Amino acid sequence: MVKPYLLGVDLGTMGTKAALYDVEGKLLGDAYEESILRYPRVGWVEQDLEEIHASAVNCIKLALRRAGVDPKDIAALAFSSQMSGIGMIDRNWWPVAHYDSWLDTRCASCLPLLEPEAEAITTLSGCPPTYAHAAKVVWWQRNQPEAFARTAKFIVPLAYVAGKLAGLEAEDAYIDLTCLHFSGLSDTLRGRWSGELLDRFGIPAVKLPRIVRPTEVIGKITLEAARLTGLPAGTPVAAGAGDQAAASLGAGAVNPADVFDSAGTASVFSICVDQFRADTRNRVVLASHGVLPGTFYALSFINGGGLNLRWFREQFGQADLVAAPGADAYQVLDRLAAALPPGSGGTLFLPHLQGRVLPPDAKLRGLWTGFTWGHSRAHLYRAMLESVAYEYAYYLRIEQELHPELRCREVRAIGGGAASGLWNQIKSDVLDIPYARVNRAEVGTWGSAMIAGAAVGIFPDLRATARSHAALGDLVAPRPDQHRLYRPYVDLYRKILEDYSRHFGALADLADQATGSG
Repeated sequence: MVKPYLLGVDLGTMGTKAALYDVEGKLLGDAYEESILRYPRVGWVEQDLEEIHASAVNCIKLALRRAGVDPKDIAALAFSSQMSGIGMIDRNWWPVAHYDSWLDTRCASCLPLLEPEAEAITTLSGCPPTYAHAAKVVWWQRNQPEAFARTAKFIVPLAYVAGKLAGLEAEDAYIDLTCLHFSGLSDTLRGRWSGELLDRFGIPAVKLPRIVRPTEVIGKITLEAARLTGLPAGTPVAAGAGDQAAASLGAGAVNPADVFDSAGTASVFSICVDQFRADTRNRVVLASHGVLPGTFYALSFINGGGLNLRWFREQFGQADLVAAPGADAYQVLDRLAAALPPGSGGTLFLPHLQGRVLPPDAKLRGLWTGFTWGHSRAHLYRAMLESVAYEYAYYLRIEQELHPELRCREVRAIGGGAASGLWNQIKSDVLDIPYARVNRAEVGTWGSAMIAGAAVGIFPDLRATARSHAALGDLVAPRPDQHRLYRPYVDLYRKILEDYSRHFGALADLADQATGSG
């Protein structure tokens, strides 16, 4: 008997990945294509939904070719994608405008309109007002009324691509439960739209998609989609999930107190819990559905934690870092930073280079403080690594206040940053929790593949499947003496972040005046 195969596709911020797996989780073939990001104005970040669809088609076709399997043996596919941005389609499933990315902060002007209802939004949706769906929808309603009027449904990227491949009508557009909290317009715990919130902001319910579970089959590959991708017509398409939800599943972080660190474009710190509890006091931690029924995640993130390191490498990673052919600049920087003591010689860094998301502050920027002539590039780099750990410590404190029963066993780390033994050790020392890298390069596409398998009955116990296929590398243990050294740095980091925040708005205004953009 021929084993069935499963296809998972991640529509990421920086690129699209498609991967074909067998039911044992073995990767058979994959493909990647970089995304096109557009920056038409300061604070605006856009993508083209049709380009995202085209990248998915290209990657699926290439992954199938590289796998060398009979496409007729593919049992199902599912997508994951970035969650907090929003797209718009007309009645013909065609984009009304460019996709309003999660990195886009133009809707900051509408956040004051949401502020009077902040407690209700946070309590019901699990997400405090920030640069997510509610503020974005209100922005389009007020600033682009023609586009708003033409919009039949607001939609996330994974649902746009899946729906197009399955030939859905606009009235069948959907959002899955794992993306729902970012709407800011939902009763997330009950899995429905909040009439109370929609009425308060005058948003017609008809413009919002239906709500489905990630493992629901939403349609089948059409003849046209089959021609484009090489998939057989009639292949089932599962609803799929948000990128962090799919990655958490792929990493096996599916039981209460499982901790998940996605060290990628964003730096995401997440804990699996069995209760939905909104952070109304701090507005820092989100409450979201997991893929598995009855699971939730308490999470927060820095919107460019990984991008910060890439920026540093590009700006300060001169040729002297690469001592030999094939050398990696990050590895060289890690070696230099590892020789330094905790605290980077009294240097602290704020990692919010493009503004803060939770709570939202579009004008917050990056900062090094405490450095002298005696400090080096290595000190500045180590301070960047430590800043993410300090931010995580702040999240953990709030998460433990919301869920005092939590007893975290270990952190499962994924993403490019998880390859850094130094960074894992710093985070472990700061948080006082063991760290382990997940021994799988692509947990996101594997998570989507498992969702596809569950949708067609291949994985009747998705939790057991996820746990059995998520092997961990060597555990990095926290060092008590280093944890004690870091504790006052965590407190000082929070104080500096709070004290300096008020100054960045003035700096941004001065910069706008100098460039004539204010």
